[in-house]
Amino acid sequence: MKYISLLGATGSIGTQTLNIIKEHANEFQLAAMTVGRNITLARKIIAEFKPELVSVADKEDMDNLKLEFPNVKFTFGNDGLVEAAVYVKSTILVNAVIGSVGLYPTLEAIRAGKTICIANKETLVTAGHLVMNAAREFDVPILPVDSEHSAIFQALQGEKEKNIEKLILTASGGSFRDKSRDELQNVTVSEALNHPNWSMGAKITIDSATMMNKGLEVIEAHWLFDIPYEKIDVLLHKESIIHSMVEFHDSSVIAQLGTPDMRVPIQYALTYPDRLPLSTANRLNLAEIGRLHFNHMDFNRFKCLQFAFDAGKAGGTLPTVLNAANEAAVEAFLNGKITFLQIEELIEKSLTAHDSIKDPDLSLIQEVDQETRAFVYSLLK
Repeated sequence: MKYISLLGATGSIGTQTLNIIKEHANEFQLAAMTVGRNITLARKIIAEFKPELVSVADKEDMDNLKLEFPNVKFTFGNDGLVEAAVYVKSTILVNAVIGSVGLYPTLEAIRAGKTICIANKETLVTAGHLVMNAAREFDVPILPVDSEHSAIFQALQGEKEKNIEKLILTASGGSFRDKSRDELQNVTVSEALNHPNWSMGAKITIDSATMMNKGLEVIEAHWLFDIPYEKIDVLLHKESIIHSMVEFHDSSVIAQLGTPDMRVPIQYALTYPDRLPLSTANRLNLAEIGRLHFNHMDFNRFKCLQFAFDAGKAGGTLPTVLNAANEAAVEAFLNGKITFLQIEELIEKSLTAHDSIKDPDLSLIQEVDQETRAFVYSLLK
């Protein structure tokens, strides 16, 4: 039996992780979880999965839930995130929260010797050097949950790093892949949230539309696979059937294919190095699909992807600025305070205004994160 701590249980990745735990109840058990403010769904999860520890965002919600579930231990806030991440009974941490809030709990879970299944991009983007160094120090595996990184991870099984020519991340193009920049001037939030292939949370769906999601994945891939940015490529592939590829120096290319279903990479991370059946997954039928399409990435069209490559190569605190500015800008767009194209404008201004500092420690990363958000908020005023 594998006991799981799940950060972000009510989100898209969180609920799909719970689906897998439910399907394989003889293999997995939910030991601890965190939720934000979706207390209605949290109640249902607690009643069905019976975790021993639950952390919520607010103390008031914690107090109310204590009365309803007297046999469950409750906590709240950022300290609660850490408490759930390092819960003594858990052997696996699934980090499925959105944003840089997932960084510190992940570092603490590594120090506690937990296997890390990482779906929280911001953790590696803002502090990849700290996370991977800690993983090596404590001999803890970091297993990718994102479909693209899972695809690369699977393609690299049994291969030698010295033989890698390049990693090829595929991108669907998001909600606006067929629109020109001129056509993006007046797009709405609801249009941006209408992803053609995947069912995801609001923030990641907007990131997909701006291509920042793929930019963050580029930085993640650099850290996860210890590959220089010059050996990472992005290819537009609107069907999302090939989830990513690895090209080797003998010209061979290994790809991982499947229907767009996040439960597949989630389950692979939980079962690695084994596999389990997934009865609810849609089987891939290539004859039915007929053909697959690929295009070179237009960095002028998708400026956020270029920002990510530039920030990643520069290193230091610049990726932290990239991530924090993006989070603040996307929040502003979702709240109707800015237009879609202003997201990248705010990110670019934040990157330009920042003097990067090399090899930041955790406290400096957190400081830069807060300063960047404050800078974006000042521009909104």
